[in-house]
Amino acid sequence: MTDDTGHTPPTGLLIQPVTGEDMLQEWRHVHNVIVPPAAMTPDQARQRLTRYRLANAYLDGVLVGCSTVRPPQDGTATVIARVLPAHRRQGIGTALYQDGLGHARVLGARTVETCVLAANTDGLQFARARGFTETDRYVLDGESDLWIDLRLTSPT
Repeated sequence: MTDDTGHTPPTGLLIQPVTGEDMLQEWRHVHNVIVPPAAMTPDQARQRLTRYRLANAYLDGVLVGCSTVRPPQDGTATVIARVLPAHRRQGIGTALYQDGLGHARVLGARTVETCVLAANTDGLQFARARGFTETDRYVLDGESDLWIDLRLTSPT
């Protein structure tokens, strides 16, 4: 099955909600590789699991990515897909994004947003290619890294 961007998810791709400590630490590993300025401790990841839906992507049993779905607040959910650099441009990010988007819709999201570290040019390109447009740029208090919020305005 080909998605709207022309990518076919690879055969052998499995996306699973995070359950248990081992999967949580795998999710944390991908998160920390992709967004080092926001690297999490094990306790921070455990806290995140209590609030959000976290999922891991495996290709033929190998960890290749992860996602986060923040439940809707005032109808707006946040969906974030992360793919390890060696596994990009194979349809994995699209599959993670579509899985997260579907979950956000089940939770009642009317609007979907994402946030990307500005230095992550692959992530920005990915979001824009799927119909997200920039809504805000900011630096968190006490930090120096620029973040970009984007909103889904014209889904592809």
